[in-house]
Amino acid sequence: MERLEPELIRQSWRAVSSSPLEHGTVLFTRLFDLEPDLLPLFQYNCRQFSSPEECLSSPEFLDHIRKVMLVIDTAVTNVEDLSSLEDYLTGLGRKHRAVGVKLSSLSTVGESLLYMLEKCLGPAFTPATRAAWSQLYGAIVQAMSRGWDGE
Repeated sequence: MERLEPELIRQSWRAVSSSPLEHGTVLFTRLFDLEPDLLPLFQYNCRQFSSPEECLSSPEFLDHIRKVMLVIDTAVTNVEDLSSLEDYLTGLGRKHRAVGVKLSSLSTVGESLLYMLEKCLGPAFTPATRAAWSQLYGAIVQAMSRGWDGE
């Protein structure tokens, strides 16, 4: 695998990480647009959300957005040593599998991540930056997908 461009990733993430909740909400709004079937997977106190809007404004879900943004933040911090996160990410994959997330949905999350970065960065989201993020997310998915092994 060719080397990631750590500087492009760090630089672009700096613009996003200053307001993680706002940008994380853009990511998940896009995700529910692309894959509405994911909405029922989010249930708190056995209560289903009637709409993506209701889900996106619930305190429990906002907490989930914060966690997701934190995982991306950790990957950015360790961009030059992603192997150190492998066990953690595999465990994260296992947790997602346990609640009914399909492995294929991770690629929709990737599309939503790129969409959010593009919206946030505008012209600064160059083809090189997009390629670097695709590569980073690919590495995250590769580690997480081990959580689906043995299905």
